[in-house]
Amino acid sequence: MKILLAGYNLDYDLIKELKDKSNTAQDLTPETISAAYARISRSPKPVDELRALARSEVEKARKSNRNIVFDMGHSSVAEHAVFNIDVIGASRLLIEEIEKFRLCSYTEKSQRYVLFNKDFVVPEEIKKAGLSELFAAAIGRQNDYYRELYAKLRPYVFAENKALAANPANNSLLEGWAKEDARYTIALATETQLGMTINARNLELMLRRLAGMPLAEAREYSGKLYAATKDIAPSLIRYTEATEYDRLTRVGLQRHAAVLAGKYPQEDGIKKNPAVQLSFATPEADNKAAAALLFASSGLAYGQCLVLAAGLASSEKKALFKTAFEHGKAHDAALRELENVDLQFELILSASCFAQLKRHRMATIVSQDYDPGLGVTIPPAICAIGQEKQFREIMRRTQDAYEQIRKKAPLAAPYVLTNAHRKRVLMKFNARELYHLARLRADGHAQWDIRRLSEEMLKKAKIVMPLTLLLACGKDSFAVHYKKNFPHN
Repeated sequence: MKILLAGYNLDYDLIKELKDKSNTAQDLTPETISAAYARISRSPKPVDELRALARSEVEKARKSNRNIVFDMGHSSVAEHAVFNIDVIGASRLLIEEIEKFRLCSYTEKSQRYVLFNKDFVVPEEIKKAGLSELFAAAIGRQNDYYRELYAKLRPYVFAENKALAANPANNSLLEGWAKEDARYTIALATETQLGMTINARNLELMLRRLAGMPLAEAREYSGKLYAATKDIAPSLIRYTEATEYDRLTRVGLQRHAAVLAGKYPQEDGIKKNPAVQLSFATPEADNKAAAALLFASSGLAYGQCLVLAAGLASSEKKALFKTAFEHGKAHDAALRELENVDLQFELILSASCFAQLKRHRMATIVSQDYDPGLGVTIPPAICAIGQEKQFREIMRRTQDAYEQIRKKAPLAAPYVLTNAHRKRVLMKFNARELYHLARLRADGHAQWDIRRLSEEMLKKAKIVMPLTLLLACGKDSFAVHYKKNFPHN
């Protein structure tokens, strides 16, 4: 066996510097990796030789890529070319659209750790509607109160956590807690930045999808992303224009849904629906998860495993699951067999909470637009320092601005809404993914909003699949759960 390093990503400025110093005429492009790997299936040559050949014949490699990816349809070849992208000055609202692409990696400037300035995006739709002054005034009020709120929350957080505050090393942590509550008053228009790693196949899809969005900022992003990457791997990025499917499908569905929804009696959603509602779970989930465990560890057909699992006594079934969990630690992923049982939740959550939940991209997350009619989420610490009335006044004035903007520029109205405003989300995931979510989000170190949501989801999920979720909990409580189930270990 031979394991060879084929390449790794470098800072682009360094690549340009090295190219300039070497005076090489050769194009430095990830396309040669794609071309070489595409030939593995049909060439007897070692892959390192194929890479050397591709590097020496870049134009031939590009022609090969075009043929294999676009003519023959083997798009996975484009996944070998990877880009690191700086996204600077995008709104929080746009970031939600960017991060819908699940097979990419993102690291975002955190409103939990960074104190933001008055930097915000003024959407093109707002400018064209002549609403820039109204918009800027609303955002200015929010930002002024954000700074004022942080100044009041900081001493409160330190006073409430005296043991931690005694050690100056914890100052950053405690200040972060104050920042994460103050941020509920700033808008979705707030500028942020993002580090993104994406392969060429997903890059092309992102370019096309965002080019088809009605928001001007999304189309601007698509155009600038294409300009930054088009010359690096032209043989792998070809179809970047929005298709009719991209441009018209969502709009058509919204129109159709509006007609059908008009036949349904209107409700005050937040009063009549809980924030966490389990809308579906795999029937007899524990039996089906047990059958999957048996299937993977025996020579039986799945149908036989189902019959066997259904016939097990409660103690026998529990013993099977305990065997699956006995040697696991808090950092271990649950077995893949647990992906065979699903849960679906309908959630009503704040923008601040959604910003964290959307990172669980392996789940299926379908969200509605932000709806001021669902109310706002107020951090408990804000109430504790006597700022609830002032907070609600900022939200009321934000609502006034939202309504004025919605009349003239409806697409841009959500920009003025804050991290406290809510939306409805439909989230489906399997039990294995719930283990992952629980470890991170039901943990004592998690932010309070998403921790509260995750704990409620976990509570409802354990009712319908108690054995499957035997050790589903936050990392901080894993030892307690483990000891309860394995007292002699």
